[in-house]
Amino acid sequence: MSKVLIVEDEETLARNLADKLRGEGFAVTTAGDGEEGLEKLRGEHPDLIILDIMLPKLDGLSLCRLIRRDAGMAHIPIIMLTARGTEVDKIVGLESGADDYVVKPFGLGEFLARVRAVMRRAPGRPAMQDELVSDDLRLSLTGRRLFKNDTEAKLSNKEFDLLVELMRNRGVVLSRDLLLTKVWGYDYYVDKRTVDVHIRWLREKIEDDPSTPKRIVTVRGVGYRFEG
Repeated sequence: MSKVLIVEDEETLARNLADKLRGEGFAVTTAGDGEEGLEKLRGEHPDLIILDIMLPKLDGLSLCRLIRRDAGMAHIPIIMLTARGTEVDKIVGLESGADDYVVKPFGLGEFLARVRAVMRRAPGRPAMQDELVSDDLRLSLTGRRLFKNDTEAKLSNKEFDLLVELMRNRGVVLSRDLLLTKVWGYDYYVDKRTVDVHIRWLREKIEDDPSTPKRIVTVRGVGYRFEG
């Protein structure tokens, strides 16, 4: 049975979501603020986190960033809940590490659809996976090797790390800033165009036709999304 942790300070909403998820066969735990959420997260080890942004004690964005920086928790998918629905807010939420973003008010049917979609994208715990697979691509995480149609494609270290980040977040738009932080590190300064150059090199190795990429898609003005 999959376990879900709901971190939401609106008691009625938290109760309604918990009841709906239990009716779908999930085991559910709730927390009313960010600090309680972090404590229960470390004790419960859930398979999915439903996280409100506006929380007392520790806000949702800060909690999300803490989760993504912790090697033991970073693999857990997160759906963020918020009353703020501008494009900028969504991008900030996704760049903080959320897998999806639901704007209040929302229907329970939509909510369950988002939960199912996120769980389908993360059927196992990526931290425990040895491979990421997409059609004819197979990425060995422990061996740090890429195979396309069972033929190895040589990648540099940064190309490999960049492809891992994209494939682990398939379907999610990742900004250049986020990719720089994830792949090159917080304290390592490089020009944003470095990401574009490495994306071009990756496309030459994994796309059937690099001039019309279908796997690594450019989202104009934002960044890149992996399809597959």
